[in-house]
Amino acid sequence: MSEEARATASAGYAMRRLEQALERALTSDDLAVRRRAAVRVDAWRNVLDGMASGRLTVGSRTPVADTPAWVTLEVAHGGFATGRYLAEAPLREDELARVPENAPGETDRERLNLWFLGDEGLAELGRALRSGNYRIDVPEESALLVVAWLLEHEQYAAALDLTSELRPLMHRLRFTPTFSPSSTPSGAVVRLQPVAEVRSTLRQATVRPRIAAMLETLRVWNPLYDRLVALWCDTVDDELPELTADGAVVGGWPCRVWPDDWVERRSQWLDEFHAAAEMHGHRHPKSNFARLQAALERCPSDSSALSGREVGWIRRALANTIQAHGAPGSEARAALRTTQNAVAARPTYATLAHVLSCRLDRFPDDGGLPTLDAIDGEVTADEVPAAAGSAIPAHLLAKAARALEAPIGELVDRGVISSGEVLAQVLPQITSQLLAANIEDPSLAAAYAQSYAAFRRRRSLLLLNLEHQVRFDELPWIAAVAPYRDRRAQATRAAAQSLRETTVLALTAFPQTILPNPLVRELGALASQAGLKLPLVEEVAADIFMGTFTEKWRDAASVASRVMFGTLYARYYDLPASWPVVEQRRYKRWGKATADDFAEACRQRSREASNGGGGHVAQHGTVLEQSQILTTHNLAVLVEGLELTDWLREVAPELAGRAFGWAVQRQSQPVTLTGIKNTAYAWRQAIFYLSFCSQASQGEVLARLEERAGRRLAPAVAGLQQVAAGERFDAAGRTPGGGRRLLGWSAGPHWAAATN
Repeated sequence: MSEEARATASAGYAMRRLEQALERALTSDDLAVRRRAAVRVDAWRNVLDGMASGRLTVGSRTPVADTPAWVTLEVAHGGFATGRYLAEAPLREDELARVPENAPGETDRERLNLWFLGDEGLAELGRALRSGNYRIDVPEESALLVVAWLLEHEQYAAALDLTSELRPLMHRLRFTPTFSPSSTPSGAVVRLQPVAEVRSTLRQATVRPRIAAMLETLRVWNPLYDRLVALWCDTVDDELPELTADGAVVGGWPCRVWPDDWVERRSQWLDEFHAAAEMHGHRHPKSNFARLQAALERCPSDSSALSGREVGWIRRALANTIQAHGAPGSEARAALRTTQNAVAARPTYATLAHVLSCRLDRFPDDGGLPTLDAIDGEVTADEVPAAAGSAIPAHLLAKAARALEAPIGELVDRGVISSGEVLAQVLPQITSQLLAANIEDPSLAAAYAQSYAAFRRRRSLLLLNLEHQVRFDELPWIAAVAPYRDRRAQATRAAAQSLRETTVLALTAFPQTILPNPLVRELGALASQAGLKLPLVEEVAADIFMGTFTEKWRDAASVASRVMFGTLYARYYDLPASWPVVEQRRYKRWGKATADDFAEACRQRSREASNGGGGHVAQHGTVLEQSQILTTHNLAVLVEGLELTDWLREVAPELAGRAFGWAVQRQSQPVTLTGIKNTAYAWRQAIFYLSFCSQASQGEVLARLEERAGRRLAPAVAGLQQVAAGERFDAAGRTPGGGRRLLGWSAGPHWAAATN
């Protein structure tokens, strides 16, 4: 492990995260934010405690001592394991009811797991398998289902081996599912969240403090204030007080006449005021309201308790409010209050969110919505009388749409799937069905599909030394059923089609962003199912880069050089024409074959971005960016492997224009290093698409780019235009015509940050 990577995996990072969580937990005005921060505080404390005790080894694929790699761990931000097992939880009431008295075992969990291995428990698992009446939230919850299936099919040795592997953790982990109907999407449609999560989010909606204060003023204090002003105006002996242009008060004086019903009205008003103040708090002490209210308290029947100065303040307060809003009973004041009352009568978004959440109650918690029409429509008097007739706002329906079950393309169009990361969240709902289609037995196939979907919800660990994340087939119960999975031609074709459609969708919907790691992993699973050997590469974090790459990066670079040979992309980034064939790789680090020649090429090329500064993270970043450039970060591999060239030629001008447009828009915002990096990534994506355009289309796209780009991007635009015209960049990334090559990382000051 390098010293830099070791520093990243140190307690310092965890301590900073703990401090940030503590600050939020203590200072946030939002209760929900404080609660979430408190959970993070506990998680980071566990991380630090584990590191201090030696129980946690950050950077390992088995970070928790005496814990197999297949155990699902709680993972904090950045890939730090907290040491907690997600499948470890107290028994629920329905589980406790199953535990027989005097059953063997040290804990209730162990006793329950062992009961399920008895005749009665196995029979219940078998019934659940056949009916599909179960739900798997954590992968471990399918383990004993598989044991039951193996025993039903007389695979006694496999069942015994699996039980033996599970036995050491039976006292802690839940190895059985939740016995309730599962509403797993079919794969033809997907959903982002189940109904329960969306409903919970809607019910957490609150009225913002400023809005709440405004509504309180409109609904509570304004009516009281108007009556208070009227009380004092009734004591004026002449014309009501007014303000002159220079701010002087003219008109009659209060406390000169006392109507017969004034004492009764005063007493009634004060009773209502004190009730309101007890519920809502007092008004600001220096406001006109507060001055008039305080004076009223001291005038039970007349103003004998007031000084002349205090009567003058009453007179000025009346003049102020009459000047601003009109006299009590005037058309001006009535019109203002009518408008304000209409605003106050409108239901808040929190009220409408609660209505929407209640409409979700009739759908299964773990299910989805077949259509938004089922929850749309005006609020009825039965739901909220005061809000009857109000429409559900579009932004609340958009939140509910996160539970909508629909084809992926429709969810992208609706904005529910808003990025490649979100696309990766829903894709396992399709992949799981395709992988399970290779299993003949329908009950086992259903359990396999749910297990896969649950496995994909595991958070990735921070890994060093070229370690790889735990794979699905490393789960003992999944490995146990591997012999019962056949590669069926129909499933293989379906996986290939899904891989192609998903890739097209990702590039079309998000042309400006590189494929995120979760999506790359899911595309890899589809490729494996489709029988395609595609060297798909992940984005490596600069702070834990180990200084070299495994062989698939070189393989991907070889594909990129072949596919992009002679194109604008190859000229712009000076791609090698080819990579020498290596018959046998001899380079090994940490027991893994590496492509050290590829790593060296990245280091040599990264010198262009070295400006005599930058720490190790920035230096690593310049190397990693070159690895993305040389491989086109999966674009060339996917285009060639999925035969997308003809499709890309048709859509390339549009995709290039959108990616360039995103880069231009991003650079119109304040300069940040992250912004420059993301702009350069979008720029690279755009040049890849531009390379599949005709000469005429390239010229049109570049002309529009020149029109839209600002001063900050002008050197990059000039450099691209000049390379398109036949010039080349020198070793410093400059053209003879003064253009610059745009890269995202820089070890030292970045030229784009200095351009105003």
